[in-house]
Amino acid sequence: MTLIGIEEHWTLDRVDNSLRALPTGLVDDSLVLNQHGDAGARLRDLGALRTDTMDRQGVDMHVLSLAPPGAQVPSPRTAVSLCRDANDTISDAVRSNPRRFRGMATLPLADPAAAAAELERATALGLTGVMVYGRVGEVPLDDPRFGDLWAVAEQLRQPVFIHPQIPPDAVRRAAYRGLGDPVDLALATFGWGWHVEAGTAALRLMASGALDRHPDLRLVLGHWGELLLFWHGRADGVARSAGLDRTITEYLRQNVWITASGMLDRALLDHALTVTTPDRILFSTDYPFQVPTRQEIDEFLLAFPDRSTRDAFTSGNARHLFGIPEEAGGPLEAASPLDT
Repeated sequence: MTLIGIEEHWTLDRVDNSLRALPTGLVDDSLVLNQHGDAGARLRDLGALRTDTMDRQGVDMHVLSLAPPGAQVPSPRTAVSLCRDANDTISDAVRSNPRRFRGMATLPLADPAAAAAELERATALGLTGVMVYGRVGEVPLDDPRFGDLWAVAEQLRQPVFIHPQIPPDAVRRAAYRGLGDPVDLALATFGWGWHVEAGTAALRLMASGALDRHPDLRLVLGHWGELLLFWHGRADGVARSAGLDRTITEYLRQNVWITASGMLDRALLDHALTVTTPDRILFSTDYPFQVPTRQEIDEFLLAFPDRSTRDAFTSGNARHLFGIPEEAGGPLEAASPLDT
């Protein structure tokens, strides 16, 4: 059995330093989570610290993506430079260790035209997939200026991973503040707000008609669908109101892939398989923010209804979606008990 994790993060010092050097009021408060415990050291490492952990978990390959909040700086020129550096760095890492790594592109969404061009360049570098966030400043992903980016992603068959981000300050003031700093931040990020933001961004993109204009666009949502799999029926009313070609449920089943993001919960798996199909679910650990043990991973995999569904989840779907050949990310020598 092969395990390919497709939501596994890293960071680059120049990107991190640029984000932390932004003026007061523009620094993303969620950056503090990238330094919690040993997360900072793990994010910066693309060598033995990471691969040794992967070996202990039984994870064969990481599809690497820049840690949140990505390279989202307000200056288009700086954003372009940071993204080029990040994409060059991660493509070098992939070339150095192609059996263990693939990499998603990082795009300068502050300049939509440059973002489309960088996706083409990153694809030529061998990167697979792209990670984006639901808005850039106050501009949402469904803004018409991103139309060319979706056209390029569709043409290149590059999956677009919509990652959670911290809510806008006005939303945080209204819904996520008043309980004290640690609780406020937890509510606004990993505890709730991140996931509402990502699910809303995907829903808005659907409601805008983007998937009608680009019917082959491939989207990826983490954390078992960022709440949308639990609210798809109600969200179908949005599709009716917008006069879309399909329902939200149909977009979820036909255009969206779902990752586990280290949430190894059988109830979430069972629900996902009632809403979507086995070819749309993907293994991921959300490294280094979640580091499940091999025992935890193996116990979760025992919950699958059959071997074909499990194998699709652990690697088959990732190979298909991200274009990973069979010879890359082959199984480790130490076999899992699930291989027998």
